[in-house]
Amino acid sequence: MAGKIKLLIDSLVEQRAQGNPSLESTTRTKLLLKGIDGTKYNASSDDDPAVIQKIREIAKDMGVQLTG
Repeated sequence: MAGKIKLLIDSLVEQRAQGNPSLESTTRTKLLLKGIDGTKYNASSDDDPAVIQKIREIAKDMGVQLTG
């Protein structure tokens, strides 16, 4: 399924920020500092299992449960 990385990033940011623009920005920055540039991925991006695993680990560290 192409675009899974984008969906995971969006889900992580949405759950963590809960509508707060400052937390959204901070979360995206934290992802970037950990090597995940959210702007590189879109709905047609190929799914890289290593990147997906890294996002899941980051989410776990942030206390966010990702589904899918």
